Amino acid sequence: MTRSRLMEGRTVLVVEDEYFIAEDMRRTFEQSGARVIGPVGSVEDALALLSGAPERIDGAVLDINLRQTMVFPVADLLRQRGVPFVFASGYERTAIPERLRDTIHCEKPVEAARLADALFGEAVGC
Repeated sequence: MTRSRLMEGRTVLVVEDEYFIAEDMRRTFEQSGARVIGPVGSVEDALALLSGAPERIDGAVLDINLRQTMVFPVADLLRQRGVPFVFASGYERTAIPERLRDTIHCEKPVEAARLADALFGEAVGC
């Protein structure tokens, strides 16, 4: 399945505090037919968005460090809700708590199209 087909009709949450990276993801995902929620750049904003989100979220891309705060509470909530997500970060896998280490980890810089493969394709990594 092509990348654009992977994203078509999906709703994706982007949690990223670097403006240009977040906008690149948003643009790429939307050009592939996805609806993007966010991007949001803080843990607080992501949790608030999730607590008030009545809509379905098909997947999420999470930066690990958002303005000196680790994103793990957002990851825990997504996992609790059964929403697949990937980490896209400059941090190494060892920065991820043991409970979340089975999550796909894509080291930055990573193309947004590869994130789509990691979220919805057959990929087991980036």
